[in-house]
Amino acid sequence: MVTALLAGLAALVVAFIAEERHARRTARVARLAFGPTGKPAAWARLAPALRVAGLSLVAFGATALFLHDPVASEEEPNPRASRQLLVVLDVSPSMNLSDAGPVGTNEMRGVRAGKVLRGILDRLDMRETRVTLVAFYTKAIPMLQDSTDKELVAGLMDGLPLYTAFKAGETDLRAGLDLAFELSKGWARGSTTLVVLTDGDLSQDVIPPARPASIADALVIGVGDPTRATVIAGHASRQDAWRLKALATRLGGIYHDGNARHLPNAVLDKLTSVAPSIAEGVGLREAGLAALGVGGAITGLLPPLLLAFGAPRGHRASLRAASDPRTDSRPNTLQETAA
Repeated sequence: MVTALLAGLAALVVAFIAEERHARRTARVARLAFGPTGKPAAWARLAPALRVAGLSLVAFGATALFLHDPVASEEEPNPRASRQLLVVLDVSPSMNLSDAGPVGTNEMRGVRAGKVLRGILDRLDMRETRVTLVAFYTKAIPMLQDSTDKELVAGLMDGLPLYTAFKAGETDLRAGLDLAFELSKGWARGSTTLVVLTDGDLSQDVIPPARPASIADALVIGVGDPTRATVIAGHASRQDAWRLKALATRLGGIYHDGNARHLPNAVLDKLTSVAPSIAEGVGLREAGLAALGVGGAITGLLPPLLLAFGAPRGHRASLRAASDPRTDSRPNTLQETAA
């Protein structure tokens, strides 16, 4: 925040000095631009201040967004966290197929799953939340337990061939759920959000065990093309959306097709482990976006507005009359330069 404020202040000083020099240099052509009075329209006299403000906001906003890391956090976690995010991740070989993401992108399924999960991680309040990651293929193993490091969690979802740590065979999602439920049994009641990330490439339907009281929400996210199959290890693999929807129903949760879009805010706001987006007020990212948007609008719209309406109305009328092809005079439109 301090660096962004300093960048905005530096831009303000430089822009103010430039406007002062610009005003002195254009004063001599003011009568040509604005007529006998040598003064622009009343609103156009604010143009120098608006330009200074716009450039300052752009500098602040761009610097804030450049420095903002939505995953990293400088806040000390609470040793007695009250929220848990329990991730059950499919690491079978089919997750390395490249048929996920929006149409035409052909992302790896595992990488796409990581991007969708990152959308949830970005909204976690890590002072109060712990992340546990269970990976499954032919069996299930805990990859992380009670972690506060979002970068570490995101790094494991970056297309690493984790299936090499398992014996080859059929994908066992039930083993992942069994281990996840066993780990969460001792957690506080209603404190946990369960997220299952898979392509649904399973040999049979999954009948999950009874959900522990600690799990408040369940979210099943499917990745991979749900309509076109890709051949791997002698069989056709695609996202089995119907099977994943049935699993979400059995878990008492929600199915989401992560292949096309990220989780809607309406879904995120309901999750137990996700901090409400309004509770902490406007953060650095929101302030940067607002500043960049307002500053960019001012800087971009001001020149055409000055060109069209910068001169007094009477002088604009005389310029239009002078530009009539039946006359020989040529207009001199310098109002934007002088303003």
